[in-house]
Amino acid sequence: MPKTRVLIVDDSVVSRKFLSMIVSDEEDMEVAGVAASGKIGLDRISQVNPDLIVLDIEMPDMDGITTLKRIRESYPKLPVIMFSSLTKKASTETLDAIAAGANDYVTKPSQTNSPEEALQNIKKELIPKIRALCKTEAYPSKRPSITQTYSNKPKQHIKTHSVPASSSVPSAQIKIVVIGISTGGPNALATMLPSLPGDFPVPIVIVQHLPPIFTNTLAERLDRISSLKVVEAKEGDKLIPGKVFIAPGDYHTSLKRFTNIVVIGLDQGPVENSLRPAADVLFRSAAKLYGNSVLGVVMTGMGQDGLRGSESIREAGGTILVQDEESSVVWGMPGSVSRAGLAHLIVPLNEIASEIIRLVG
Repeated sequence: MPKTRVLIVDDSVVSRKFLSMIVSDEEDMEVAGVAASGKIGLDRISQVNPDLIVLDIEMPDMDGITTLKRIRESYPKLPVIMFSSLTKKASTETLDAIAAGANDYVTKPSQTNSPEEALQNIKKELIPKIRALCKTEAYPSKRPSITQTYSNKPKQHIKTHSVPASSSVPSAQIKIVVIGISTGGPNALATMLPSLPGDFPVPIVIVQHLPPIFTNTLAERLDRISSLKVVEAKEGDKLIPGKVFIAPGDYHTSLKRFTNIVVIGLDQGPVENSLRPAADVLFRSAAKLYGNSVLGVVMTGMGQDGLRGSESIREAGGTILVQDEESSVVWGMPGSVSRAGLAHLIVPLNEIASEIIRLVG
């Protein structure tokens, strides 16, 4: 079976060594090449024909975002994973990179980690993303070429009409919208949320798989481009119509009722689906409090987070809408819900906002 070829572009000798060890340790992957700068990395692409690039954000001669933009000019569909520090500055740069065409990112370990722990943490995060973006989980016998691999941008000729997926859509009045989203999420949310009106009549709570700091940066960005107020959720925040709450990194976010109001609850309970926050936690709590008045939306992302939560919403009589495969960067999360027969509607990204508006009424 052909191996997935990975080009590593990073000015740090240590990082190049770590990344090379991680990739080489996988039987279905190999290091196609390494480069100590963005300029060298650009030259290496045509020489080694990689299936994916791991690209450092901060480099001296040509930074990661500049390099990424140059890559996208010649290789619009070549998957790129950014290698980023866990800082406020890095969170801004990483989201800039995603907006510029990066498919995903991996955070560098903190300085307190031992080398062994750092290696395992990077591996745990990086390897599944390489497989998801190169589609080797779904198609283990095929290694896509540069022109075949996924782009982070929605493809052309996507469906123009909603697709009924299972039984008829429930008729109960929607009182809460909960969204689970991961890989490709920042761009998808930046497309969807600004299409919702400022007088949207119910609250929205979103689990976007991002680490601490990154979720606050994302909330600030979405708030600037949306008519709705978008904030990073805090313990005790009251749910009010027309406000969007982003679950903070490393905290499960759930909904709790106090007398006649519903508020945000945060906790650092056990990870679910290897994640915290997890959409399943949010979805279950919404189903428990709102019953058939929940609209659950599962958008682009790898893995199966949101599947069990969608089951809870369906069992409570609520409604499930998922993003279609064509417009998803990775159709893991929405695909798992669709295959389980839980989705009432499957729609492309550019129709999600209008479907939410229609369903909420």
